[in-house]
Amino acid sequence: MRGRTRRTVWRTALLPGLCTLLALCALFASPGVPTAAAAGDASYGFAPGARTVEGGQGTADAGRLAPGGVYRSSLPGAGSLSYRIRLTAGDTAYVSVTAVPPADAAVSSTDGISVTVQDATGLRCSFASARFGAALSPHPVTAVGERETGRSLCQGGGTYYVIVQRLGADGSGTTPTAGSERPWDLEIAPATEPRTARAGATAAPRTWDSATPEPLGGTPRERSGGTGFASARALGQGVWRTELVPGETRFYKVPLDWGRQLHASAELGAAAGQGYVGGALDLSLHNPVRDTVEDTALGYTGTARPAVLAPVPPVEYANRYAVQAAVTSVRFAGDYYLVLHLSERLTGPFGRGPFAVTLRVQVSGQAHAGPRYAGRPVPADVFTATGQDPVAALTGDTGATGGAGGGGGDPVLKLVAAGGIGTGTLLLAVLGGWTLVARRSQTRASAQKPTA
Repeated sequence: MRGRTRRTVWRTALLPGLCTLLALCALFASPGVPTAAAAGDASYGFAPGARTVEGGQGTADAGRLAPGGVYRSSLPGAGSLSYRIRLTAGDTAYVSVTAVPPADAAVSSTDGISVTVQDATGLRCSFASARFGAALSPHPVTAVGERETGRSLCQGGGTYYVIVQRLGADGSGTTPTAGSERPWDLEIAPATEPRTARAGATAAPRTWDSATPEPLGGTPRERSGGTGFASARALGQGVWRTELVPGETRFYKVPLDWGRQLHASAELGAAAGQGYVGGALDLSLHNPVRDTVEDTALGYTGTARPAVLAPVPPVEYANRYAVQAAVTSVRFAGDYYLVLHLSERLTGPFGRGPFAVTLRVQVSGQAHAGPRYAGRPVPADVFTATGQDPVAALTGDTGATGGAGGGGGDPVLKLVAAGGIGTGTLLLAVLGGWTLVARRSQTRASAQKPTA
């Protein structure tokens, strides 16, 4: 009878908690929280809670957007869609549009999208485009329209219009590549930046270190990527490794404070096979409002080779006054995104993989305080470096410097990361506590049992 009592106590006191603990340990022991889809899934991860909006055929029935929201829409094979957004006179607006074609869509290098922002009179404020390029492989592409204060055109508060259009094989917005007439999904993310509280420099920094540093060495750490901007995985300085199959796109983010400078490269590992694939690996860098800073594409013959981003300057507010796009886009602190795409054309000469990709990330420069804004950006944290990811902290310092506000994440993971508690130590501590509870329960049961 006493043996049965002891077994009952252990079952009721330990088993439910042990199952929970084992699940937590499996999470901690994994290379990272699984925000990316399983290997082979080339789908885009839209932001959770994104609202659906229908674009209009013209400005009269334009779909309504608001700064800080994230929206889903659908772009037809021909024609354009119109959206409206109301802006104040003092805010610079950025409207990011990510187009996601079907995984089996036929695309050419000149296919893509354009984003135009215009005022209520039809005056164009900005034009931006994004194309598939040398990869010749369908994948998410992003273009960002702007309404910038301080310019001679498009000033004042009121309603502005965002026009999104497909770009076809002839470079126009009227002739999609044959077989690509199906609609493309869209993710639209408008953001606004207020004016600064006081006037500052109105010219870009004249000099900055444009030398490419020696690549980092060391053993790569496993780090799978997210499937969209919303699920991008945090990286800091270091060497990171992932695996991709042809057609996959993965997203990472590197938090950068004011004054910090990013260098990055991605090496596609060797593979058996014979042939040449232009644009086999595409590496692009996007700023906190998702605008493209730099990108590069790698030609591949089966031999390991790196794709290296051209140097970009340290993050400074005054960069916006430069002429080169790669400088003007490094204009605010926050999360900078590294996006990897592996061309589906690798399948023919080199098979389905998976293919090893090694990311080398270097962050240099002295962080400093940024400009004081006269209002609040929308979303409020868009220009704030989120700091290091809690799970990455468990496997080593990411090398990132966080800004005020810190980052999100699971509070349990934060607690474990901050306290430096390893998985084994946590397991022993919790098991020890449960053992004590079980013994006390057993003692009480024995004391209540009448003796003969």
